[in-house]
Amino acid sequence: MDTIYITTPIYYPNAPPHIGHAYTTIYADVLARYHRLRGRNVFFMTGNDEHGLKLQKAAEEKGVDPKVLVDEMAEVYKKYWRLLDISYDHFIRTTDPKHVEVVKKAVSILYEKGLIYRSRYSGWYCVSCEKFYSEGEYIVKDDKPYCPIHDKPLEWIEEDTYYFKLSVFKDYLIKLLSDSDIVYPRQYAIEILNRVKEEGLRDVSIARPSDRVWWGVEFPFDKNYTVYVWFDALLNYVSGIGYLDDNERFNKYWSNVHHVIGKDILWFHTAIWFSVLKALDIPPPKKLLVHAFLISRGLKIGKSSGNVIAIEDLIERYQDSDGVRYILMRVFNMDKDVEVSTQLFDSIYNSELADTYGNLVRRLGVLAKKKLNGIVYKRSLNDELVKVIDDTREKYLEYMENYEVAQAINTVMDLVREANAYINKVKPWEKKSPDKDLYNLLEALRFATLMLYPIIPKATRKVADSFGFKIEDPEKSSIGSIERYNIIDAPILFRKVRIQ
Repeated sequence: MDTIYITTPIYYPNAPPHIGHAYTTIYADVLARYHRLRGRNVFFMTGNDEHGLKLQKAAEEKGVDPKVLVDEMAEVYKKYWRLLDISYDHFIRTTDPKHVEVVKKAVSILYEKGLIYRSRYSGWYCVSCEKFYSEGEYIVKDDKPYCPIHDKPLEWIEEDTYYFKLSVFKDYLIKLLSDSDIVYPRQYAIEILNRVKEEGLRDVSIARPSDRVWWGVEFPFDKNYTVYVWFDALLNYVSGIGYLDDNERFNKYWSNVHHVIGKDILWFHTAIWFSVLKALDIPPPKKLLVHAFLISRGLKIGKSSGNVIAIEDLIERYQDSDGVRYILMRVFNMDKDVEVSTQLFDSIYNSELADTYGNLVRRLGVLAKKKLNGIVYKRSLNDELVKVIDDTREKYLEYMENYEVAQAINTVMDLVREANAYINKVKPWEKKSPDKDLYNLLEALRFATLMLYPIIPKATRKVADSFGFKIEDPEKSSIGSIERYNIIDAPILFRKVRIQ
């Protein structure tokens, strides 16, 4: 697996990103950094979904042209991703001319294949989701249909539209979801599979009349319509790597594409996206990595729930991006929703970053400088500690290759705890020349640091610079390969926060 293409969903820029966006994006970034560390060719893409009724209305409320709004918000998103140290290779926008061209060409291809037809539509619509809801999909409050995600009343809309023949892909989708391991964890594939078997696939509207939704990609063969925002948005995954423009580049990256999404957009990324890809004669993605929700006060974190946690508040509280990245990845869960709170975040930050990893770095730095003037030469290895390092590395690599970042972190922190216990056991501060003890402990710290690099890149780089080693692939690095440690600093990486 020399090449890997990693994507986040593209986000609606009608408001700044919050902790929910950060949760998804940091996870994708950790995967990208991990694979780069392993020496692989990584293309990591995020971006903004800049068309549709929701943004059109937001711009109208502000009295500005939608393009002005999305241009401003693109810079806002980029600023937040810089704050969180997100290492994307490309920031795609659906207003990019190349993307718009791909959307028009894709619609034309499907039309020429007879997979798009005109008909009349009537149904309940959620502006926030940009989605029609069928009976059974929405919730009922006071005898009125409500959006199950945004808890807002749905609007009844009747209009002429163009449909994509999603229904013809039912058998293909059932076979794909039954026979492949594309969707991970598997429970999400089963969820969609059961729904398709029970309900079938209904043809989906992929156009909106331009007198109602004018902010979008113009339909290539009917100027009275714009392309449905979800259909437009999903195509970013192929337009961003050269689809219909640079076949060699497209095939190179698409062969190992990994989509990272939250479970709320699972249907669009399976039933609809897999079918659209099949219709365009494009293979399905290699992986669809799906995560569960962050929950606060019993509700999914989001603007509509009123329980948003601001990214800048988290960065201020935990002093830098590394603390936020670590905490969110430490609680990351693909299978189950996670209830979060400031108390939980504080506890993780203090006990694991400050008291465990940060404490080990500080203790070893101070001891090496005090006892050995900061110069620690290679000495014989302690077999017991070498085995712990080796076992940790093996488990870490297995977890990371299988997308289980939280479990990988736990494994590394067990090694760090073992190293802290080892210091207390051998008591190097009582010895005149604790060369062997410190060398062994520095090797344990070095491997912990290499493995934590994708999660906390700033702190780990600081440790590497302070202790005189380089960040490299932990699998290719040999235990005992450092001939001499030159410790120039004993940094305090994480200062504890006062638990509220």
